[in-house]
Amino acid sequence: MPEVSLIHATIRRARLRLLQMHFESGVGHIGGNLSALDTLLCLYHQVLQADDAFILSKGHAAGALYVTLWTCGQLQDEDLQQFHQDGTRLSGHPPPHGIPGILFATGSLGHGLGLATGMALGKKLKAEPGRVFCLMSDGEWDEGANWEAIIFARQHNLDNLTFIVDANGLQGWGTTQEIANLEPLAEKFRAFGLVTDEIDGHDPAALIATLRREPGGPRAIIARTVKGHGISFMEHKMEWHYLPLTAPLYEQAVREVTERCAISSAEPS
Repeated sequence: MPEVSLIHATIRRARLRLLQMHFESGVGHIGGNLSALDTLLCLYHQVLQADDAFILSKGHAAGALYVTLWTCGQLQDEDLQQFHQDGTRLSGHPPPHGIPGILFATGSLGHGLGLATGMALGKKLKAEPGRVFCLMSDGEWDEGANWEAIIFARQHNLDNLTFIVDANGLQGWGTTQEIANLEPLAEKFRAFGLVTDEIDGHDPAALIATLRREPGGPRAIIARTVKGHGISFMEHKMEWHYLPLTAPLYEQAVREVTERCAISSAEPS
């Protein structure tokens, strides 16, 4: 797929801008933003159509969504510079208004999928075109409302609904296995009657192909990811759910992304 090389370049650019935005604002949650960034970029640049809708259920990854919208030209540098500042429209979680394309305020976990199923049913009842996509965290599946939502989605055969689980294996107070082990998650989704795929959430080719696939029923995609992806001192570290970047760590993170870009550019295609 020729678009994959373009996505790789966009991911590198977006990762650097995400680091800068979080460093300048002094805000944490960067680990889960980095795990979700590849999915968001593939979705927005290669999959979403004019009639589609997207809901970010894991609202603490708002930074990754804002940077994705920036790569699409829907937000500007001046907007990102106001991230998490007083009076900004770019709050720490997606706002209920002020940014085209952001349909709901989210961040109180466990509610995005219910909103998405309601939108998907509305489209189906009105015979409207387009699909509804929802990006969730894996820790979010501790919330019972999500299981009710997939019962609802299967009952109404919402074949225009696709949700993606950013399965980085870590949540606020530890690993998902320690807090509430729900594995094997894919088998549970299939037991509910969902079409389910399990993929590498940092492989753009796999993400694009799976997201584009015609669902044939309500679809679940488990994207296996790494918290803090691409930054050595953040990867697989629960504390980067919270920590802000210090100046030395920011410089190291930028250096690592830049060096990785140089190595990738030098490799034969």
